[in-house]
Amino acid sequence: MTPSISAILIAKDEEADLPGCLKSLQGLAVEVVIVVSEDTTDRTEEIARAAGARVLLRRFDDYASQRQAGLDAARGEWCLWIDPDERVSAALAAEIRAALSGPASAGGYDISFEVVFLGRTLRWGGLGCEKHLRLFRRSQARFVGGALHEGIVVDGLLGRLKGVIVHEPYRDISDYLSKLDRYTTLAARKRFQAGRRSSPLHHLILPWNFFSRAVLKLGVLDGYPGLVWAGLAACHSWLKSMKLRELELRRFSKRAPNLAD
Repeated sequence: MTPSISAILIAKDEEADLPGCLKSLQGLAVEVVIVVSEDTTDRTEEIARAAGARVLLRRFDDYASQRQAGLDAARGEWCLWIDPDERVSAALAAEIRAALSGPASAGGYDISFEVVFLGRTLRWGGLGCEKHLRLFRRSQARFVGGALHEGIVVDGLLGRLKGVIVHEPYRDISDYLSKLDRYTTLAARKRFQAGRRSSPLHHLILPWNFFSRAVLKLGVLDGYPGLVWAGLAACHSWLKSMKLRELELRRFSKRAPNLAD
């Protein structure tokens, strides 16, 4: 008998992506717990409730706390962490059922990812071997992190599944750019709070990152989508450093003496 699985999600303004994610969970998760940000402005909550999900309205403070709230509310023996712009492939769903129906010794499982961008699965540019810990025993797991790049800590051995989660993080270039400002700001703040500082050499990040992804990691083999991804990712990395420098200048200006006094 397969142990019960709870899917846990967090969502804010996800009416476009959420239906596809929920559909991919049918027949796998016995319950879906969605923590919806209180400031959501679209039909995310309505869509989630109509699909039979358990909805928790919560003020967003940081990603790790938001996800932990979903984990705390889950009832299944196992939890699957997934985002609205991700889909469980049919092969992965079958593999999960098979893995958990036997005597599972692992406390969690790494799952491979396929990133889809501009209609193409990106297999080069550093994306072809992406994997994340997404399936775990509820009693042995907890979320850590904070403002960005949260993670899960699992007590116990980890296994590896071959099936994939299909991830389409951006619908098009405009969608990427609309999220770029928020993500780079959060990343810069996290770096600043950790004591990291900028350097003039960080201006080289943009050309080097693009060259590394497009040429050294063969992103060019993914054609136009691969080259666009390499360029946008390079810009993302450069902006994080420039915003870090901006935070340094702001702190310096606050500490500087007022020479007019």
